[in-house]
Amino acid sequence: MSRLLDDAAKVLPLLSRDDGNPGLALGAALGGAALAGRDKLLLEDRLSPIAGLPDWIEALVAASTGKQGRGILPVVGADPQGAADELVVGIDSDDGDVRVDGRLGAQFMIWEYAAAVAALLLGVDPDDRPDAAEPERATAALLALPDLPAGAPTLVDGPVEVYGAAGAKDLPGVFTELLRAVPADGYLAVTAYLDRLAAFDAPVPEGADFEQMTDAWMMADPATLRALLALRTDRPVTFGWGPRFRHATGQYHQGGPQNGVFLQITGAVAEDVAVPGRPYTLGRLQLAQALGDLEALEARGRPAVRLHLTDRAAGVAHLLAAAQEV
Repeated sequence: MSRLLDDAAKVLPLLSRDDGNPGLALGAALGGAALAGRDKLLLEDRLSPIAGLPDWIEALVAASTGKQGRGILPVVGADPQGAADELVVGIDSDDGDVRVDGRLGAQFMIWEYAAAVAALLLGVDPDDRPDAAEPERATAALLALPDLPAGAPTLVDGPVEVYGAAGAKDLPGVFTELLRAVPADGYLAVTAYLDRLAAFDAPVPEGADFEQMTDAWMMADPATLRALLALRTDRPVTFGWGPRFRHATGQYHQGGPQNGVFLQITGAVAEDVAVPGRPYTLGRLQLAQALGDLEALEARGRPAVRLHLTDRAAGVAHLLAAAQEV
């Protein structure tokens, strides 16, 4: 922790300068690019010793800029497509339009400054979260009901119930419909209210090496769906775990440009746990949060489909197999 603070302290004097201010320069680059139509921020950190920083940058930039129909969409883990609306930023890497160097503490300071500058250039308040509370209110209202209004599925494909995508005949058709719905300047957001560590419980071949184990885990991981769908479109595909993404890209999803298409994944709970001091379980809370998010998106006319896995492990495998058929 002391090293982190020391690294932050070293860059702090630079952030008070008019010239040679890395935060100001980065913020001007981000905001200026967004004003010119390059509002999809691809974050590249594969060569950096501080890999993982883009997940934090995603939350910072999306929440700071995504409001009043404006914003910068951070895209983590995606390969550049050469699209006109992309801006690629390399973290300690030359693989991008902009390079940001520095140790972790310095990066935190630079990006905080830059996000504020970019938001101000876009004409929005970086500290305001005007839409963040709406899903929370919707969740509370749903939890007060005797039963959650999950509705009836429009389609059932194996262990997957589909809510929405009325024109599709099967799961590959659902994915095709969603990808076709993404506008030329838009994006597809996948959000999963599932266990992000469950993939590590997937069976692996006896005597498997690390590569084989990794392959087995990937094919049991809902996050793999992002990469599979990204191969089938030239538009950005993002992925977020619920409810974490509410405090990351959630503000952007609701308050940003009207060009997003949303795929939500929920799952049946096999072993539920009561929430201490509350009249509901964790499983009911999780589903209410997901339905609250959908309600907020649909109230803004943003296309959204929910996939509910009646068996989580089998459902994930079915999703990934279906995506490969698109």
